[in-house]
Amino acid sequence: MRLSLQRSLALCAILFTATVATPPAEAASKETIAMSVGRLLEEGHYTRQKLNEEVSKKFLQTYLEMLDFSHLFFTQEDVDTLNAKYGISIAGDVLLGTLKPAYEIYGLYTKRVDERVAKIKELLKQPMDFKSGAMVEVSRQKSPWPKNEAEADQLWRGRIANELLQEHLSEHPIEPAPQLVGRRYDRLARNVHEQDKDEQMKLFLDALAQAYDPHSEYLSKADMKNFSINMGLSLVGIGAMLRSEDGYAKIESLVPGGPAQVDGRLKVGDRITAVAQGPADYTDVREMRLDKVVEMIRGKKGTRVRLLVIPSDATDPSRRKNVELVRDEIKLKDQEARADIIIKKDENGDPIKLGWLTLPSFYADMDRHQKSTTRDVLALLKRLKKENIAGLVVDLRRNGGGSLEEALSLTGLFLKSGPIVQTKDYNGSIRISPDPDAAMAYSGPLIVLTSRQSASASEIFAAALQDYGRAVIIGDKNTFGKGTVQTILPIGRFASLLGNHSDEDGALKLTSQKFYRVAGGSTQLHGVASDIVLPCLTVLLEFG
Repeated sequence: MRLSLQRSLALCAILFTATVATPPAEAASKETIAMSVGRLLEEGHYTRQKLNEEVSKKFLQTYLEMLDFSHLFFTQEDVDTLNAKYGISIAGDVLLGTLKPAYEIYGLYTKRVDERVAKIKELLKQPMDFKSGAMVEVSRQKSPWPKNEAEADQLWRGRIANELLQEHLSEHPIEPAPQLVGRRYDRLARNVHEQDKDEQMKLFLDALAQAYDPHSEYLSKADMKNFSINMGLSLVGIGAMLRSEDGYAKIESLVPGGPAQVDGRLKVGDRITAVAQGPADYTDVREMRLDKVVEMIRGKKGTRVRLLVIPSDATDPSRRKNVELVRDEIKLKDQEARADIIIKKDENGDPIKLGWLTLPSFYADMDRHQKSTTRDVLALLKRLKKENIAGLVVDLRRNGGGSLEEALSLTGLFLKSGPIVQTKDYNGSIRISPDPDAAMAYSGPLIVLTSRQSASASEIFAAALQDYGRAVIIGDKNTFGKGTVQTILPIGRFASLLGNHSDEDGALKLTSQKFYRVAGGSTQLHGVASDIVLPCLTVLLEFG
């Protein structure tokens, strides 16, 4: 069992399925995959919630919001009609292998997008008044759907005016604003039409899983392939993790040691508006599918890519910055533990040595030839102790999690003995995981540095040392706040009566347990509170 955010869980799934030697098997039908996902959620999820009317309502709402994130294409009239038709039955349809609702709802979404794009093209032909004092609500994911088409038309007039104004004021204009905005929405419509039945099913089943909890997810074959690339021995790119938000490819995180992180100009929260290959002209990528944007940014080692981005701290939405990076190989060793020595003066002015241990993730020792977090940290601690350090800082600020076993064994390096974490199953049974090794590798003064990006296994480590009074926790007010355990279940194993399975069927990332601190509290939502809170440069209110 492993704990982590999305990337680490994906790695667990890839490595687990790769160890099973089975002959190739044909992929299950979409209907069989849907039934398997439904049954696994009912029987395997921590809540054991049945696919009843309550789940149906949440499932439908989640699917509609995945399609129409900004609440701009559907109207409330559409939502009411869909709720009347599918609101109490859509989850039960999955158990019957019926995917008709998925395709029909997606078909309605496609129709609404086509209708809206046609209206936008007409609107762009008309003169636009930029001198009015009208207000435009740019971020609408928490706003209600427009009541009807007339209200939607009014919202879109303001939205298009805002986009045209941004492009008029842009520091790096690519082409006349009306043509640029028009092409952007043509691309949006094209992307919507490009989603085939497999991708529509992926989105539909993903919505079902997330109706249970935000960490459960259906992983399609394409997802598994992308995770395999990201978690392989090496990558060639710029080292930026992206996510799609409101039409932009947004920087979610930067890989330590990657070109983007080393360069320092790209920041978490920056939004990419255009991409260029070397000296070539920019290609506008707003409203482009995320996988297409990623494909444009990836390339051969040593080649150059230019990004036009809206800075995360920009108060002016027309502001842009041009970032040119050289693609490079990103090796896994950049994710390994590393140590530094900092020399400071004490109150008497005498120099003292402090150890600084940076831990980007809790990577697992999957076979005897690979390194593990605990083994690497133990070697680093021995070197630091030879330098007679007076204290140690363990930096977990960007550590999103990893192996539970490594979290347990690493915590044990700083404790004599005792329980480290408790896990609770759906039936209420509790398992206490103790320190696996009675030896104590380091007994001196200890600080654990955390942030809102410290999650899952990092929270187990920090919470245990805090509960034992072994370390002082310093950093953001709280860590991420993830107190659940996910398991990766290959769908093919459950879809085939013969026992064979195919990677074509994807997998289900399923929340199966909750974990609790030594003292009994949960890190879910609240995270691990810092003993000493440091000022934060960026307050990410919705991160966690």
